[in-house]
This record gives sequence, C-alpha cells and structure tokens, in this order.
Amino acid sequence: MSDFTGLVAIVTGGSSGIGLATAKLLHSRGASVAVLDLEPDGLPDGILGVRTDVRDDAQVKSAVDAVAERFGRLDVVVNNAGIGAVGDVTQNGDEEWARVLDVNVIGMVRVARHAVPHLRRSPAAAIVNTCSIVAWAGVQQRVLYSASKGAVQALTLAMAADHVREGIRVNCVAPGSADTPWIDRSLRDTPDPTAARAALDAFQPTGRLVTVEEIADAIAYLAGPRSSATVGTVLAVDNGMHGLRLRPPVPS
Repeated sequence: MSDFTGLVAIVTGGSSGIGLATAKLLHSRGASVAVLDLEPDGLPDGILGVRTDVRDDAQVKSAVDAVAERFGRLDVVVNNAGIGAVGDVTQNGDEEWARVLDVNVIGMVRVARHAVPHLRRSPAAAIVNTCSIVAWAGVQQRVLYSASKGAVQALTLAMAADHVREGIRVNCVAPGSADTPWIDRSLRDTPDPTAARAALDAFQPTGRLVTVEEIADAIAYLAGPRSSATVGTVLAVDNGMHGLRLRPPVPS
C-alpha cells in the first residue's frame, strides 16, 4: 500500500511504543517521516530524527520549520508525545500537574501552532492527536493523566471546528490498555509483575492488551486520504473496554 506516497509526516514521541509503530507504518506506506523526540536515536533507516522537547516552544518551531523546509512540505502531524501519571487527586502536587499538562496538552498545542501554517498549503492536511479512553472512562489512580487526556479530546474537537474549512482535518485516537514500554515499566514496579500482567490481560474483553501496531493502523487511517470525510472523530482502540459490559465467564 502506498497511499502516503509524496506526503510528509511528523510524529512526536516517535522513538518508541505507539509513536515508533506509527512512524514505521507511515514510512512503509510511502510517507517521508520525521520523528520529533527527546531522544530520536536508533530510528529505522529512512526516518529522520529531530531532537525536540515539546515543552520548549522555540525548539518546536525550529523542528517543524526544519522538517517542512527539508522535504518541501508538511501534510500530516501525529501528536503523540506524552507522559503518564499515577495517583488519586491527593497524590500529585502542583509541580507534577504542571509538568504533565505541559507535555500532554500544551505540547500538542505548540506542535499544532507551528504546523498549521504549513498544513494550510497541503491538499491532504491532517492532524491526529493521541488521546486515551481515560478521557471519558473513570479509571482508578489516573486522575492527573485522565484530566490531561480529557483536555486532549476537547482540544481535538475545537481544533477540528477551527480548521476544517481550511482543509485541515483534526481527529484523535483513544487507546485502551496498550502493550507499551510505559506499561512494562509500571508492571515491573509491582510485587509480582507476571501476575500483574496476567490480571491486566484478563481484565480486557478480548483477553489481551491492545498492540501498538493496532493503534498505529488507526492513526494511519485518520491521517490518510482514505478518511477525507472523517473530521472531529475520537476513534477508540480499546478492546471494547469502554462500550462493553460483559458478564463474568462461567466456570467450566
């Protein structure tokens, strides 16, 4: 498949997990891809790495402009850079709230702010933000992370309304529990990582975590020309976690 041939894409947070899977997929489908990341090292051949901290507006502008200048255009932005947070409302101080919101929300704003002038010149402009089902599903010990992703969902819809008549489509993908390095690190901090992983898998309606490749497929759909009528959409890739209410399995 080569539906991204001739298009130029930026993927933030693209050195691992969902971002890396997305960058590889877009590249395999014909796009010129640049990864903006704090540590853009060890990327596959053909994918450009640009060292960027999404908390630094000057760095973001320089990186976005450099990609557009190098490739002569910019068509797709995947706003994927983000960090996690654990705890209830009593457990994260103001500094942690500011840090997470700065990366997860304002970081997306900075990237979009500097990408939109380039995207306005593209005939196939799209922005895809990485949200999460915790934006609307209450999950224990995720209050700060959930608040940041709720803001991403609202940001996506507002941006979609602002830019649809400029030919820029804005959507977001909302993963459920995904098999990412962040999940691996979280499980390693439990008393019994193997049991914790088994319990997490069993909690999923499909009996397993979502893969990063499945999320990348959804992002590519929303970013690509085949979804030209899809605007302001939140696409859940969550194994049915949000919408399904299953009975417990009957013992055999």
